[in-house]
Amino acid sequence: MKFATYTTARATYYGAVRDDGMIPLSPNFPHWPSLRDVIAANGLHELAQAAQGRNATHTDVTYKIPIPDPEKIICVGVNFPDRNAEYKDGQDAPPNMSLFLRFARSFTGHDQPILRPPESHKLDYEGEIAIVIGKCGRRISERDAYDHIAALTLCNEGTIRDWVRHAKFNVTQGKNWDASGAMGPWLVPFTHAAQLDDIRLTTHVNGELRQDDRTSHMLFPIRRQIAYISTFTTLVPGDIIVTGTPTGAGARFDPPKFLVPGDVVEVSTEGIGTLRSEVADET
Repeated sequence: MKFATYTTARATYYGAVRDDGMIPLSPNFPHWPSLRDVIAANGLHELAQAAQGRNATHTDVTYKIPIPDPEKIICVGVNFPDRNAEYKDGQDAPPNMSLFLRFARSFTGHDQPILRPPESHKLDYEGEIAIVIGKCGRRISERDAYDHIAALTLCNEGTIRDWVRHAKFNVTQGKNWDASGAMGPWLVPFTHAAQLDDIRLTTHVNGELRQDDRTSHMLFPIRRQIAYISTFTTLVPGDIIVTGTPTGAGARFDPPKFLVPGDVVEVSTEGIGTLRSEVADET
C-alpha cells in the first residue's frame, strides 16, 4: 500500500493511494497530524488496516511532498562510479561520501511544476531514491541500518548549476531554490532488503532516457550512508536521506541540456513508481 500527502479544495490530508483516487485517513488519526507523526509512532501498518475495504473518496487532488515537515533532508552527492568520472579531475572515488542539506521548501509534489528562477536558466535534474527514517538512532551499525528505514520515495533533486559554484566550499545555494526539485509521489513502506539492494533507477526527460543505473552500483550503499550519517547526527523519524543520482544529468552533456519550460522529467524505479514534474518559469 502507498501513502501520500495531498490537498483538495477544502483541506490538506494524508491517505492511501488507489488507482481511482485517495482514501483519506488523516481524519481517522487526528493525534497524528502528518505522515511524519505516523512514522514516529510506527503507524503505517495501522493506516493500512484502516484503508482496507474502503473506496477512494478524493479524486481531484494535488500532491504535496510526502513528509511535509522533516527535521532534516540530507543528500548524498557523487555516489555512482560514472558520476565520479564525470568530474574529469583524475581523482579516484573518495573514501567518504559528500553530503549537503536541502530545505523542504525546495521541493514540490508529484505532477506539480518545478521552477526555473529568473536569476539562472541552468536548472538541471537528478533522479534519486529517497529513504525515510522510521526509528531514532545514533551511531547505527551497517548491519542494523535497514531496521531504521520506514519508507521509500523518489526525488528529482533539481539543481541550479552555476549557483553551486559561487564560492569555494558550497553547494547550498544551488540546491535550495524554492520548488526547484520534486519529491514523491508517495511513501512505500519498507519491509525487506530487496526493495533497495539492487533496484533500477531511471530518469527520462521528454521521454528520452537520460539516467539509468542500479542501486547495487552505488559507491556508498544505503546501509553505509545511514551508518556514516548517524555517526555525527542523530537520525529521527521523518528524516530523509536522498541517496545519490546516476550519471547523465544535463550539465554533463556537450553542450549541456538544461531544463526549459515545458520539459517533463520522470524519475522511476522498481517497486516505488514514477515521480513526474513539468518545468515552468518562476513568476
